Amino acid sequence: MRVKYVLNEVLVGLWRNVTMTVAMIITMSVSLTMLGASVLMYMQVDQMKDFYYDKIEVSVFLTEDVSEAQKSAINQTIDSSPLVETKTHETKEQAFERFKLLWKDSPDFVNSISPESLPESYRVKLTNPEKYSEFATQIEGLPGIRQIIDQRTLLDKVFNIFNSIQVMSLVVAAVMAFAALLLVGNTIQVAAYSKRREVAVMKLVGASNWFIQAPFVLEAVVAGLVGSILGFIALFVGKVVLLDNKLQALTTILTPIPDGNVWLMFPLLAGVGALVSAVTAWVTLRFYLKV
Repeated sequence: MRVKYVLNEVLVGLWRNVTMTVAMIITMSVSLTMLGASVLMYMQVDQMKDFYYDKIEVSVFLTEDVSEAQKSAINQTIDSSPLVETKTHETKEQAFERFKLLWKDSPDFVNSISPESLPESYRVKLTNPEKYSEFATQIEGLPGIRQIIDQRTLLDKVFNIFNSIQVMSLVVAAVMAFAALLLVGNTIQVAAYSKRREVAVMKLVGASNWFIQAPFVLEAVVAGLVGSILGFIALFVGKVVLLDNKLQALTTILTPIPDGNVWLMFPLLAGVGALVSAVTAWVTLRFYLKV
């Protein structure tokens, strides 16, 4: 009988303050969507680092007048280094073919370049990309080397941008979460005020604190769960409609987001939404009802 009464009071409370309930659900769903997107972005950046860092190479560009003896010394030094996993020699002609492939959409630019304009190079993959400085120390200064470029430094700039996006998303999610907390607290106060006489009567007849607080807390939990469901739907639809279709070209740069990662957001958002709503409602009632 008590359970039936509590559930009935929850439904009545949600309907009585339907406008504020809808506002609370929308705010909660937006904040949880931003939170889920931030967590997905964090997981994706880590996945991209593992993917791209595994393919990082060090480019050793040779001078125009490099001699065969100098190339032989450079080749021997690279082969003898324990830091090197694989090595590929790229001639000017091979560099030009790769250049044409990269700039195939700009034929005028390609026609303005000749194989002689591009340097000969070695593409070196290290056993540990973090040890680039040690490898560079071993070969820098050798005659015939014009420049040594570590691709990791270029990728770090890209990942710094992604990390900034992560932080911005978390900040926006935190602001929206704060707004949701205020709405939850305000909604619970309005609900408690509208039932202040019933609450007073229940306290007089000896009703327990849990029995008095339960309907209000469950109202907030229901709103939080509905908001988390809407937030998850927004994430899933955004992934399917945008990343898997309209923005599919980005998969040449961004690694695909696994469906499993998106599904993992559902229990996370539901748990956060329900817990935050319940705690906020309970704390609000402790101060407002003095129970």
